[in-house]
Amino acid sequence: MGRQKEWLYTLSRFFQIRNLLLRQALAECLGTLILVMFGCGAVAQLVLSSGTHAMFLTVNFAFGFAATLGILVCGQVSGGHLNPAVTFALCLLGRERWRKFPVYFLFQTIGAFLGAAIIFGMYYDALWDHPGSFNVTGPKATAGIFATYPGKHLTIVNGFFDQIIGTAALIVCILAIVDPHNNAVPPGLEAFTVGFVVLVIGLSMGFNSGYAVNPARDLGPRIFTSIAGWGTSVFTARRGWFLVPIFAPFIGTIIGVMVYQVMVGFHTEGEIRDRKQGTDEENVQLTNVNSNNTTKEITKEMA
Repeated sequence: MGRQKEWLYTLSRFFQIRNLLLRQALAECLGTLILVMFGCGAVAQLVLSSGTHAMFLTVNFAFGFAATLGILVCGQVSGGHLNPAVTFALCLLGRERWRKFPVYFLFQTIGAFLGAAIIFGMYYDALWDHPGSFNVTGPKATAGIFATYPGKHLTIVNGFFDQIIGTAALIVCILAIVDPHNNAVPPGLEAFTVGFVVLVIGLSMGFNSGYAVNPARDLGPRIFTSIAGWGTSVFTARRGWFLVPIFAPFIGTIIGVMVYQVMVGFHTEGEIRDRKQGTDEENVQLTNVNSNNTTKEITKEMA
C-alpha cells in the first residue's frame, strides 16, 4: 500500500499542470467529450437499430443528462461551459476574460472530436452492418449520428433562424441560472438545471435540424466524420449547411444576452447597486455625525 501511494504521488507530480488556463481548457475538453459521447451514443442507437433500441425522446434525455454529467465533471475547474456560445456570453458580460474564448473553443472542439471518435469505435461493426453505412444524406444516412443536418423541409434561412432562437433560449436560461441577484439556484444544482434546459430545448426545438446550439459540439464530430470515411461531403451537403451551426449560435448568444440583461439583468443589478449606494451614504452620514459630536466634546473640554 505504501509503494502504491508513492507511485501515485510520483505520477501526480509528473502530470500536474500549473498553468491555470491550460488546466481549465483540459477540463472543458473532458466535459465536452462526455456531452458528445453520451449524446451521440444515443443517436447511434436510434439510427443503427432503426428505432428498436431508442427513440427521439431518449436522445433528448441523453443529451440533457450528458450536459449535466459534463458540467459535474469539469464545473469546479473551468466553470463547465461545454459550449463556445456560453463562453462567448460570459465574455460579453465581462465575467470571463476574452483570452479564454479561443482556448476554450479549441479544447471544446477537440473534446467533441474525441467523443465522436469513441462512439465511432464502439459502433464500428454496427455501422458496417447498416445499409448505406457511410451516407451523408438520404433515408439511410449515418453522418447525422455525429453532427447535425437539416431536415428535408428546412431552408438555410429558416435553419439559421432555428439556431439563433435555440441558442438565445439556452443563453437566457443559463444566465438566469447563474445570476446571483435573480432566483438563485441552490449551490450544486446548477448542472442539473442546465441539463433540464438542454432537455427542454431538444423536446421543443429539435425537429428542424437536431438543435446543435453549440458550435464545438457540431464542428468537432463533423471534422471527425470527414476523416473517418464520410469524406468532404459533410461540409458541402445542403449548400454548406455546416456553417449554420458554427456562426448562428454566436448571433443567438448576442441576442440572448441582450434580452436577459434588458428585461432582467440590468434591473436586478441596479437594485443591488442602489442599495449599496444607500448604505454607503448612511455610513458617510453617521461618520459625519460622530465626527461632529467628537469635535463638540473636545471644544467643551478645552473651554
